[in-house]
Amino acid sequence: MHITNLISQNFGKFAKKEFPSFIQKIINNGYVKFLGLNMSEFKNPKFYKSLNALFTRKLEISREINEENNVIVSPTDSFITECGKIEDDIALQIKGMEYSVEDLLTYYCNDKLEKMKNGSFMNFYLSPKDYHRYHAPSDFKLKKLVHVPGKLYPVNLKYLNKELDLFVQNERVIIECEKNGKLFYMVFVGALNVGQMVFEFEPRVETNLDTSELKVYEYESLEISKGDCLGYFKMGSTVVMLWEEGSIELENLLNKDVRFGQMIAKEI
Repeated sequence: MHITNLISQNFGKFAKKEFPSFIQKIINNGYVKFLGLNMSEFKNPKFYKSLNALFTRKLEISREINEENNVIVSPTDSFITECGKIEDDIALQIKGMEYSVEDLLTYYCNDKLEKMKNGSFMNFYLSPKDYHRYHAPSDFKLKKLVHVPGKLYPVNLKYLNKELDLFVQNERVIIECEKNGKLFYMVFVGALNVGQMVFEFEPRVETNLDTSELKVYEYESLEISKGDCLGYFKMGSTVVMLWEEGSIELENLLNKDVRFGQMIAKEI
């Protein structure tokens, strides 16, 4: 097991432990204050029985979502570290650091790779202070889920700038999606201290385990609606979105904060 996985497993044990209420209140309030969490849409920190419960908190106030059919909304509260055009098979984890889309998606998605060449991509970085749930950016049919075990390097700006093929090395969950005959992927990338990635539609997925077994789940007619909660990270991490060529037009959001529900692209 890589050292990053071991650290993450031990942190996960601490985060899910439910301490006596007065101690948990101190832990939660300290975390909120230290990171500057905005809790205006959530319960008071004292009501969360563990640090994990605070990390994975649900919205208590519904977000406004652009319901226009051709509008794609941000799946997360996050910072856009990179976005733009896939150059043949090459996308960026950050400026100057390239990776192969084929390597990211693995051979289980090779039959669709030609569609992704010269498409578009956007990277969403969730810091520990962000709302950790991820949502459907549009209506779509879920075709396939691929769980790829791997390392758990940090995915912050420092590591994006120094670790080659970071997204390809790290554990990740890939979902293959289709809307109106057009293909897109969402790739959920594990990171240091991410105790687990949870998918509400697929309870068989278990991440951050001592395993090297790649698993694939396929679906016949799993319909997902825009805004649906897909799951959550137990700590901050990254979501990569990839769209086939000629299917969408990205908003100019590089190096900007986005919130779940706001427009990030339009279908062409």
